[in-house]
Amino acid sequence: MTTLPLLANPDGRGAAQGYQARHLLGLPGDVLVDEVETLALSRFAGARWDVAPAGTEPLVPPARTAGPSEPGVLRTSRHSSLTGPFAATGSGLPPGTELVFDVVCPRERGEAPWPGGSDRDGVGRAFPGGLPVREEERVVAWLVAAARRLGGSVRTDVGNPAGPGVVLTPDPGVTIDMCLYSDVWLEPNAALALVARLHPRTTLATEGASYQGPPKGITEMPLYPGEKMDPDLRRAIHAAADDVDIKALTTGSVLDGYGLLVDLGLDGLVAVEVGGEDQLPLLLRGLPWTAGGAVSYRVRWEPRDLLESQQEQPSMEHRIARKRAGEVVGQITTALHGAVGGEVADESDFLVEPEDL
Repeated sequence: MTTLPLLANPDGRGAAQGYQARHLLGLPGDVLVDEVETLALSRFAGARWDVAPAGTEPLVPPARTAGPSEPGVLRTSRHSSLTGPFAATGSGLPPGTELVFDVVCPRERGEAPWPGGSDRDGVGRAFPGGLPVREEERVVAWLVAAARRLGGSVRTDVGNPAGPGVVLTPDPGVTIDMCLYSDVWLEPNAALALVARLHPRTTLATEGASYQGPPKGITEMPLYPGEKMDPDLRRAIHAAADDVDIKALTTGSVLDGYGLLVDLGLDGLVAVEVGGEDQLPLLLRGLPWTAGGAVSYRVRWEPRDLLESQQEQPSMEHRIARKRAGEVVGQITTALHGAVGGEVADESDFLVEPEDL
């Protein structure tokens, strides 16, 4: 495996240009190069190997296969690419990093991070002068998500004379929400019974007090102070509105979505949101069973402190609650998958094997 050319553009054509940004994706040695391609195809519709590394089995036919000691070139768009893998020597990435991909994309920066703000991945810390926007934002977001999924790290702004760059090692425990996509609709009471077997403190989100009609005496009240509407006309308008309400409440309608809530006490809530979904993960589009969309079962954790959930270094109490909630999310998603089948995706739209939940 060749060593990372720190001073050269990843495609070997010379130094990176001023309008380009350069980042590194570092991965453990047990990661397969094919996994990087799969994650790229999960986020970028046009991802493809210009040059496929030797020994790989690309999902998309490459332009050609690399020769001896030649790195691969994985293009995510017309302007952005990953080249590698290289040996990690001299990469400035953490110990345990064995594979490095050199990433070039447009340098597109917007406003500086909000003073005193925080984000759970440290992106604001890595780009204090201006956050990535447009293409670079998409690339950086994917690099962080890929590093989290594969147990790696990202080094930002390599070779930027304005700063040495920052190493980000995303915490895999941060993202616990899951979404199950299926062509099977589970009725609300069936879903409630399924989840309640796991967690008795589960309720339908639609449960509540029955409608008791409009407040008494409202037909005699003016719409605003000084309003001069004829009292008989006002009563007739309210009566017509009541007829519409009664018809709506007594006429059957097609249910197109519902929710469940699981009370975790001090650990917050887990919400299960069920409904139709047209915007599917890229790897699920075009399949026979997703041609008309799918049913989505989103299983989300709602912590008690939303602000702390976005801190890069949350408290130990939050991390413990997140771990326990993650186990609940996994249990519920597994149970739903056993009932309706389908495919599971994480928060980054990366597909997850059910046995790995």
